[in-house]
Amino acid sequence: MAKSPFLEQVRQAIRVRHFSIRTEQAYVAWIKRFILFHQRRHPLEMGEREVSEFLTYLACQKHVAASTQNQALNALVFLYREVLERPLGDLANVVRAKKPQRLPVVLSREEVSRLLGELEGEQWLMASLLYGSGLRLMECMRLRVKDIDFERQAIGVREGKGRKDRVTLLPEPLIVPLKRHLATVKTWHERDLAQGFGAVYLPYALERKYPQANKEWGWQYVFPAPKRSVDPRTKLVRRHHYYEKTLQAAIRKAVRRARIEKPASCHTLRHSFATHLLESGYDIRTVQELLGHQDIRTTQIYTHVLKRGGNAVISPLAMLS
Repeated sequence: MAKSPFLEQVRQAIRVRHFSIRTEQAYVAWIKRFILFHQRRHPLEMGEREVSEFLTYLACQKHVAASTQNQALNALVFLYREVLERPLGDLANVVRAKKPQRLPVVLSREEVSRLLGELEGEQWLMASLLYGSGLRLMECMRLRVKDIDFERQAIGVREGKGRKDRVTLLPEPLIVPLKRHLATVKTWHERDLAQGFGAVYLPYALERKYPQANKEWGWQYVFPAPKRSVDPRTKLVRRHHYYEKTLQAAIRKAVRRARIEKPASCHTLRHSFATHLLESGYDIRTVQELLGHQDIRTTQIYTHVLKRGGNAVISPLAMLS
């Protein structure tokens, strides 16, 4: 099937701004849905009214989550502002999807231990980093060898959520397993180089500025994919990072085997990291910095899931003699 020239124009605008391939796929999909919703009318023939109708349809007819509706809105704002150069005006009439106020799922220390006990190898190591360092799933997947500082026991997180860098801790119990893992990965890399491969994706224009950097050891992924694959953008054969859905599936199975009744996921380990640090008496500002939260209110939600509630209140029932 021939590709739409208009959607190719959208893709190019996204790539020029160095958005991730997941953002590209999501934005293109939403723009395509928007066009189909309005019977294939060209976006230049439409404006605020049609955008409002589409977003309202998502909320009222499709009952999408607030985050899903926001993603669709971001895609259309990008389309009109960056591609068509016709920024959208007032969208006050949009019916917004309601964002539920839910507390994060948090595991106890004993539950975390049971969950990790059901994993092994690199999956155990990745899950241990999610919990021990408070990494998001994709932050863990995208770690490069140069981001691990064994001497300072620190991990540099590059281009995290909000495209911000931060530094978090490298748990001491993971130092030896991680060094052992990297020794294996280096063997893979040397074999790839010997076979004429070994180049890895580099962000932005670094690949043009430093033509040989993509084969350097420091730029390789800490958790590479077991097999090489074709880069969907450049069509080059490379070893990408570990497939995140494989880890997600492994953790779901581990949760069941550990007989944990909570709906735990990869992100639950990050929630547990934050909550357990606060339970241990660490300052909330320190936890905020380690998590990379821009707003302290985002971090404060963990105070509501501590063992004794947000204010460490003891029930009067426990005081009855």
